[in-house]
Amino acid sequence: MKVVYTDTHRKRNSMTELYGGELVRPFECPERMAYILDRLRETDFGEVVAPHEVQSRALSKIHDEGYLSFLKSAWDDWKAEGFKGEAIATVWQSRSMPSSRVPDFIEGKMGYYCLAAETSISNGTAEAAWASLDVALSGTEYILAGDRSAFSLCRPPGHHASHDQFGGYCFINNAAVAAQHLRDSGLEKVAVLDVDFHHGNGTQAIFYDRSDVLFLSLHGDPMHAFPHFLGHADEIGNGEGAGFNFNYSMPAGTSFAEWNNSLGSALDQIEKFGADAVIISLGVDTFERDPISFFKLTSSDFIKMGASIASLNLPTLFVMEGGYAVEEIGINTVNVLMGFKEKET
Repeated sequence: MKVVYTDTHRKRNSMTELYGGELVRPFECPERMAYILDRLRETDFGEVVAPHEVQSRALSKIHDEGYLSFLKSAWDDWKAEGFKGEAIATVWQSRSMPSSRVPDFIEGKMGYYCLAAETSISNGTAEAAWASLDVALSGTEYILAGDRSAFSLCRPPGHHASHDQFGGYCFINNAAVAAQHLRDSGLEKVAVLDVDFHHGNGTQAIFYDRSDVLFLSLHGDPMHAFPHFLGHADEIGNGEGAGFNFNYSMPAGTSFAEWNNSLGSALDQIEKFGADAVIISLGVDTFERDPISFFKLTSSDFIKMGASIASLNLPTLFVMEGGYAVEEIGINTVNVLMGFKEKET
């Protein structure tokens, strides 16, 4: 299994996250990648390769052009106003102020395009986000070339990014663009399975009206867990997409046995769907000691997770999402890949 990675992610090294009423250093930090790379080397897992340029129209099909332009210019616009700190949204288009007008002033633009204030924009954010997408698309190309599996070690993550909003540390929805690229390249049916602790609200919203991309998410109950406003079981898709969206929300303290029951149900749905390939939004923040989650999976459980995913016997692209117990993220991530690889062979 090839691992696609670039050091360009380090250009995003934000110093501020709004957490518990305080500004703290973000849980989503560059060290996450270092721990994963170290573990890959320790286990002699396989070849780590740089991304290559992929010609694709998928990005413009997934994200709004105005939003993408905003991401590219937001930091410069923020600095041009003389603001001293990193760019953090302070005002939103709330239910009482419905509008389709994008403000000219950067403060208004931030609120229009932001879904959660914990995520700041800092110098290098846009470069890192586009490099992360390159990593995802390069992994997709390996699948299209005949590899049965690949791991796109993406940072920043992507599954909270919607058609025109960022948040939850996410700016470009890597998994969604990868799925669109697979479709554009001739695959008829693609499944996206999100095993991150937090609901993949962005991916759900992007594909909610479509029947060609099946979305399934296993996550913490949104009544108690970020992103709160999507992720319930009765969200099954809309129009043509009705019946092609599955949410498995679970309560605090969920054990692996309980979580694995949901995984089994999701895998059954993927088989029933008849997917040509599956993309795994791989978050390992279901770990029992993750600082911003409340499930109880252990490191050994991630091996079983990988083996279960391999049982689909489908071309499989792993796209890195969350996981914030930094000292264990390498072990847990590579355990998923090792469990998959052992079952695959």
